[in-house]
Amino acid sequence: MFPVTTFKGQKVAVFGLARTGIAAALALKAGGAQVLAWDDGEAGRAAAIAQGLIPIDLSTTDFADIAALVMSPGVPIYGPKQHWTVTKANEAKVPVIGDVELFARELNAIPESHRPMVVAITGTNGKSTTTALIAHILSSNGKDVRMGGNIGTGVLALDPPRPEAIYVLELSSYQLDLVESLRAKAAVHLNLTPDHLERHGTMERYAAAKRRIFNNQVATDWAIVGVDDDWGMALCTRMNAGAQRIVVPISACQALGKGVCALGSMLWDNLDGRSQMVVDLAHAHALPGSHNAQNAAAAYAAARALGLSAQAITKALISFPGLEHRLQEIGQIGPIRFYNDSKATNADAAAQALAAFPKLRWIVGGQAKLGGIDSLAPLFDHVTKAYLIGEASETFAKTLEGHIEFEQCGTIDVATARAYADAQQTMSEEVIVLSPACASFDQFPDFEARGRHFAACVKGLINPDDGLSAQALPAAETA
Repeated sequence: MFPVTTFKGQKVAVFGLARTGIAAALALKAGGAQVLAWDDGEAGRAAAIAQGLIPIDLSTTDFADIAALVMSPGVPIYGPKQHWTVTKANEAKVPVIGDVELFARELNAIPESHRPMVVAITGTNGKSTTTALIAHILSSNGKDVRMGGNIGTGVLALDPPRPEAIYVLELSSYQLDLVESLRAKAAVHLNLTPDHLERHGTMERYAAAKRRIFNNQVATDWAIVGVDDDWGMALCTRMNAGAQRIVVPISACQALGKGVCALGSMLWDNLDGRSQMVVDLAHAHALPGSHNAQNAAAAYAAARALGLSAQAITKALISFPGLEHRLQEIGQIGPIRFYNDSKATNADAAAQALAAFPKLRWIVGGQAKLGGIDSLAPLFDHVTKAYLIGEASETFAKTLEGHIEFEQCGTIDVATARAYADAQQTMSEEVIVLSPACASFDQFPDFEARGRHFAACVKGLINPDDGLSAQALPAAETA
């Protein structure tokens, strides 16, 4: 954690006292601000007290002398569900910002010659893998890398700035909605497909939030844009017309006259007008599938933006160990391999897992997103059998009826055991994948907990006598 000094001597309201909110409150307090922190939930307030903060009820606070309202990114700031604190702030003309904006203001206060660089990554799918991959490439080449944002560590809990540091930040649309002054040396927009529309209302508003990642870039900064969807192609065209930055298209399925692309497993660099094959991604075992080819293209371009050579980048690409919960191989029993893709919380993310294997046994379900899994129909022939879990079981059963053999299992414990039992019967190579295409909140607090539980189930199958079988886990894990 490092102090936020740009609000020294001023009153700042902080709402939402989970991980990022508490970090923001502590950073502001350390920087000399008077912090008024609040959460509607008793658990959040208790967590703040445990960190030495004194909650102040913002519903009875006069916002007239508040310098800013720092919101948790998960709280709605517009639309019919706009939070009451935002309404109060708007009425008092108080700016509503987030922890990433506090971070940006601290960096902007540093003289440019000593300011750390920022690489920022967004997109509907693939941003966590791309963020981790960029951080791995940079750190493998001796750079002082701090990775955080929407992945792992909140930005204000990262190590303090120093001139040679590089911050590699995954940014969600929720976080970008609360950012005004962040400048990224390399900003990556991977893709855009329908998601979080319950928050943004329309695709246009969702797209506008994502575009904010390019705000404040200058002519020497790189805008790296995935062009394999219509939204990305339109964005790339729009920014090329503006000529305000270096625009680099990336693709996982088409040759590009300029940019970085993957054709099959081959990654091609055409940044200077001369096309060169730089690496065979088949050697990057932690990056299977075409979706990871796009991630690799984006990471390669971002590393080039920071001055790394093609050789240095591709060597690190091959050594990347993979990202936890994202098509992560977690075990093997004989010819049967298990993959944890718990981070696939929507159909588009799950499509990447289904496309990565010619045949798989699919554990799917949870709290369904808008549209369910209807869009995955073209990939149903990759599925040997589906094992349905969670709230979505009945709905998904209707979608799969007549297309895929399926079994309603209810929980991950049962689904894992049934998939393994079925796979054993074939006496051949099999792949079992948890790729839920759903949120986790019906049975787990987050996708990480869901992935860890699946891993524990697999470990129980691998080592049935070590006391870690799925059946031995506490009931609270699946409550």
